Amino acid sequence: MIRITPKIAIGEDEIREDFIRASGPGGQNINKVSTAVQLRFNVAKSSSLPDDVRERLINLAGKRITENGILIISARRFRSQERNRQDAMARLAELIRRAETKPRVRRKTRPSSASKQRRLENKHHRSEVKRTRQVIKG
Repeated sequence: MIRITPKIAIGEDEIREDFIRASGPGGQNINKVSTAVQLRFNVAKSSSLPDDVRERLINLAGKRITENGILIISARRFRSQERNRQDAMARLAELIRRAETKPRVRRKTRPSSASKQRRLENKHHRSEVKRTRQVIKG
């Protein structure tokens, strides 16, 4: 079990890791060792996630999620496979933590009468400034 938050824990059987060859620096090591990690997590069929968190996670993931609801996180920042695995897991955990927080409900507000008055006074002042710039016909 991988504990994400006090309420959410994901089973290790729900996560699949594929190791691929990374591009970038690494010298001759790059041609021999598959250090990049591609982490796959099936968000749509995961029993570990509550429904509201699942929906927010799908929205947050954007183009990292497939049509089938599988979240793909690629980690190739480091030169060692283990550090890339940790990086991918940390990024998955962070994404789920962000999805867990509920968005704040927006409440409609109205402008105060004082702010309306200030706005009208500013408009009047601007119109006076522009009116005094005009050429006087005579």
